[in-house]
Amino acid sequence: MKYIRRLDSLRLEDIPLVGGKNASLGEMIGSLKALGVKVPEGFAITADGYRFFIAHNGFEPKIRQFFAGVDLTDIEALNKCGSAIRTLMLSGDMPDELKTQIAEHYRQMEAEYGVVSVDVAVRSSATAEDLPDASFAGQQESYLNVRGEEMLIEHIKRCFASLFTDRAISYRHSRGYDHFAVALSVGVQKMVRSDIASSGVMFTIDTENGSDNLILINSIWGLGENIVGGRVNPDEFYVFKPTLKEGKLTILKRQIGSKALTMHYDDRHHTINLSTPKELQESFSITDEEVATLARYALLIEEHYTAIAGEYRPMDIEWAKDGQSGELFIVQARPETVQSQKQNDNFFEQYHLKGEAEPKILLSGKAIGEKIGSGHVKIIHSPHESDRFNAGDVLVADITDPDWEPIMKKASAVITNRGGRTCHAAIVAREIGVPAIVGTINATEVFHDGDAVTVSCADGENGRIYEGILEYDVSRIDLGNLTSTKTKLYMNVGNPDIAFKVAKLPNDGVGLARMEFIITHYVNAHPMALVELSEGKTILESAEVHKAMKGYTDPKKFFID
Repeated sequence: MKYIRRLDSLRLEDIPLVGGKNASLGEMIGSLKALGVKVPEGFAITADGYRFFIAHNGFEPKIRQFFAGVDLTDIEALNKCGSAIRTLMLSGDMPDELKTQIAEHYRQMEAEYGVVSVDVAVRSSATAEDLPDASFAGQQESYLNVRGEEMLIEHIKRCFASLFTDRAISYRHSRGYDHFAVALSVGVQKMVRSDIASSGVMFTIDTENGSDNLILINSIWGLGENIVGGRVNPDEFYVFKPTLKEGKLTILKRQIGSKALTMHYDDRHHTINLSTPKELQESFSITDEEVATLARYALLIEEHYTAIAGEYRPMDIEWAKDGQSGELFIVQARPETVQSQKQNDNFFEQYHLKGEAEPKILLSGKAIGEKIGSGHVKIIHSPHESDRFNAGDVLVADITDPDWEPIMKKASAVITNRGGRTCHAAIVAREIGVPAIVGTINATEVFHDGDAVTVSCADGENGRIYEGILEYDVSRIDLGNLTSTKTKLYMNVGNPDIAFKVAKLPNDGVGLARMEFIITHYVNAHPMALVELSEGKTILESAEVHKAMKGYTDPKKFFID
């Protein structure tokens, strides 16, 4: 079985053989299963299997011909080149030897789970992906709920071909990776039935300010493709790591997302996106107990990978809840690649809008990054409209995914209707250093081509889009060269959004916490209104108070949380 490895036989040193994703799954099964971290079992087709497929069909010389003389920064030329390569690869035959080995391992999975045509996820794992300095997030394809040997073989071929998606070609080209130095492994894992439960993403570092004291958990109803693809605005939870390490759960923040779509399976076992019932949109998709379990998993994974690396290694993790068993599973873990690279950066960079007057706010959403960008709006509905987009324009779209990276690199800023802090578009925006505001809900309706706007991610978690092209400056302070002051300096705080960012500044603690600011900006309801509601009394503007309480039925618990 030289082209197949069981996941439980793999470790991180097997990355050249099975890619970052599969090696990491094997590492967790082998090292963390005993500590309670659950990972679905399965097997991997190795990079040697991919190379066998390429050689068997004589593809390499033909692919090199497709690349010859092509300007890969030209999006139209890139599209033609990528499409031709993928069409070629999908026409190839799976070698009999490889086909036989895949079928035998699939039959073993059927026997282990006691299910004929057992449902599996088929996921790409490139040999250069999930490295500490490059995420390769979303560059290749994954397929869910694959059943039967014939369907499995076909989807493995599709994964092989996805090594040459437009976004993967562009990503490698822009970062200097040789297209032929990268190979593809394919992971075949038992499906987690999150279609009838929930799923999400978590980071063991704050994605925006780099605080290593936080675990960020995003959660939605249904399959996780909607969250990584940025199609829905997820629920968001922040867990405080220092108290978690002491065995106490501190959820610093719970924010309910609209979760407008839920991805299910239809009667033919295909995925389908349906509108989420209003009751579920307005409910948290995981409980506090599940947040606690996921946070403990995240901490164990981070500590394990940090020990292996010999240096701090924050992690980017995907999880899924099985609606049949109620169990929580980790389905992917890779090093975080943006904030971790800044850990030893002693500079404190801050963007400021100039002028005394408060500019007009047109729209707001979740801020990605901490920069400011301005320009003229260009509403783009598909990456194929790239010829309409000019360098320095502000990209406004419903959603973006890694296919949009060539356009995003030309943008002064990015605005989307949908998406959360952990979607692929947000990861790409951070990597390329473009300020982005996601989850605005209706940016494509509010703005028109040519509108002059300024996009600010400089004020914490809430990003704002201002009318007009505004002037701004950037201050960059070298914190390593500051001398201690004789007078102790204490913070005057009232905006939780920027707490972890300003904590990096030299300070001796908090002198004054402005609770009234927190109540007026975050609770959005008078404490006595909540007291009276909890006592069953009728209050004025009860509809507004219930709107502020979305996700809660108990006013007292809402206020305390």
